[in-house]
Amino acid sequence: MGKHYSKPLKCGHSYCPIMSKVKSLQGKKLEKKDFQGTAPGVFVGRYNYPKINVGILAPPEKIEKDAELYEAPNEWSKRNFEIDDVLKFRSVIINSSFQSYVKTNNSKFLSTSQEVAMSSKPVDLEFNLDKKPHYNVKTSDVETVMGARAELKKAIMQENPKIDKKVDYVVSDNDLKSVGALSILYKKGYDENFLTNLLSIGTLGLKTQRKLVPTRWSITAVDDTLGKDLINEVKDFKEIDYKLYFGGYLGNYYLILFFPRVWSFELFEMYMPDTLWNPNTELKVMTDHEFYEGRKNYADNCVGGYYATRIGILEKFKKSKRQGAVIVLRFITNEYSMPLGVWVVREATRKALENEKEFDSKEEMLKYAKDLVMKKFKYNMDMTLKTSKVYDHINKQRTLKDFFKA
Repeated sequence: MGKHYSKPLKCGHSYCPIMSKVKSLQGKKLEKKDFQGTAPGVFVGRYNYPKINVGILAPPEKIEKDAELYEAPNEWSKRNFEIDDVLKFRSVIINSSFQSYVKTNNSKFLSTSQEVAMSSKPVDLEFNLDKKPHYNVKTSDVETVMGARAELKKAIMQENPKIDKKVDYVVSDNDLKSVGALSILYKKGYDENFLTNLLSIGTLGLKTQRKLVPTRWSITAVDDTLGKDLINEVKDFKEIDYKLYFGGYLGNYYLILFFPRVWSFELFEMYMPDTLWNPNTELKVMTDHEFYEGRKNYADNCVGGYYATRIGILEKFKKSKRQGAVIVLRFITNEYSMPLGVWVVREATRKALENEKEFDSKEEMLKYAKDLVMKKFKYNMDMTLKTSKVYDHINKQRTLKDFFKA
């Protein structure tokens, strides 16, 4: 079942009944085109844009308990799911899809998909497919894993979706921009995965501008939008002390350095040599950054991982009511043996931020960081600092504290 199940889960149980159910489904072929399933979410493709595939995601069976675990990155992280555990859930998911132009319309399939996305609980549906689904697990560095896809002929809800009043209010407000809608729901505790579903399926924004957004794009759009909102709050806080964080998840390790300066952020993605991600003998490095004024264009090097990492950092600043300059080193190792989606980046960052060390000076913090990186990854961190835009700015930009010391 996965070695971590020998000890109690976060929920307090030592045994997960739904994981047992998934194991039985894993080797099961769907022998007919009709099935009943419990849908936890939706998926919007990007190929052939603007006429794209839209799908309702569900395992080929009704799930009586904990069906939300089929699409719950935050919960997977809390329970310390391993790669195989995530695959056991996601590989049985069937993407029952239909085609639609991105400009939303009144089709029955789209309306049903939107209700599934809006529901706070997975919804039971009866599906009728064009043909038997072919299981072909697809992985991605952005979207979450899926198992099979087939064309949808009919989808009938077997229960009323449970839509929260706040979600219904935001979706019904035809004059509320999507940026404002995302901010409202995020502050009410809705996570990025839920918000991505809402944005991608065309339920948010000004009525005349609503449209379908491919899931791959909406994931980054949500992280970026929420991040910018948090930056505006963080800029009003006092500067933080020298702090270092280290940790990770699923073979993605994060070294995070906080400096007592105004907000700036830089990410280095370090692809370790002789690994699945970098078969070469030399380290591969990608980097993007922003200063206090923010970015004017997309982070083309680190792409979605940049925004997913940044939001975790900003959540930490908001919680501590501090701001600072941040340098992040992400080490992608062979332990991360299969891409599972950008949610891994977001959750690995959050896990790293649980392990804090505070220092009295920059020199002390950097010495500790260099020793740690050399010991764990056999890498001289001076190479990174020499190319770091944020570190260069820290060294050249004097602060009031520096004048007082002088």
